[in-house]
Amino acid sequence: MKLSFFWSRSFLASRPILWTLFVCNLLGTIYGYVWYESQLRYTWDNHPMWQLIFVPDSPTASLFFTVSLLFLLLPNLLGRFRFLRGLIEGLAVVTSVKYGIWAVSMIFAGAAMGDSLVWQDWMLVASHLAMAVEALLFVRLFSLRSVMLVIAGAWTLLNDTVDYGFGVYPWLPRPLWDYVPAVAVFTVLLTLASIGAGWLALKYGRRNGAPEPQPESA
Repeated sequence: MKLSFFWSRSFLASRPILWTLFVCNLLGTIYGYVWYESQLRYTWDNHPMWQLIFVPDSPTASLFFTVSLLFLLLPNLLGRFRFLRGLIEGLAVVTSVKYGIWAVSMIFAGAAMGDSLVWQDWMLVASHLAMAVEALLFVRLFSLRSVMLVIAGAWTLLNDTVDYGFGVYPWLPRPLWDYVPAVAVFTVLLTLASIGAGWLALKYGRRNGAPEPQPESA
């Protein structure tokens, strides 16, 4: 069996693969929110309540992707929510690529400056790389238009502004505490790059494949 089969539209859109990824991403999303529990509690105690939504960046990105898979799995049941589907898919692509790469970059940047890597760090590296990869693979199956990537990018830039303007960015490795302005610049640039990567993946997928397949209804 050719390796290319595992990246094909027919393989990715098969119900066993979609359900497997849905369950894995759902469990990962739940775990991600649990991971952010301490920072959410700190934000609740020390910041205005409205800033809470901007704290758990990676789990929310994973949630967007999980819901996007649900739209692929249940097209008949959820087909009437076209605008909502496109918006969530756009958010899934931009935020999954952005925070997937961001988390890995921060872990290795901290390690390069003396932070020790433990097994949880390697788990985070693997899971966040998977976030970025699966978003770029599945964008060709999504129904979103390019404008949704722009809207998703605008939301993500707003998230960046709140994160670094109000100090609710994800907690960084200790060696990076003195480099928050540089991290902020990197974060914004990564958001822009993620919009571009999503757009390129969308255009490439649509140009080199048939219209996205619709899985059977459950």
